[in-house]
Amino acid sequence: MIVNISEAKAQLSNLIDRVYHGEKVVIAKNNLPVADLVPHTPEGKRELGILKGQVDVPDEALFEEDADIERMFYGSDD
Repeated sequence: MIVNISEAKAQLSNLIDRVYHGEKVVIAKNNLPVADLVPHTPEGKRELGILKGQVDVPDEALFEEDADIERMFYGSDD
């Protein structure tokens, strides 16, 4: 189904219901397709530890002291 923008504005609830029930809806401007109205597909949950054993981060990168960061967190000793 192709609808122009003005019709889509007026019939949005109806169009969403149609998409929900599997119908393809295309929104057009001056009869040229510009957007597809599609159902939302939720992202899958992220898996913790997905890169475990694949990335090597040296300890120095994690525990290296940085004076600027220390000052930002704890303030100046001046």
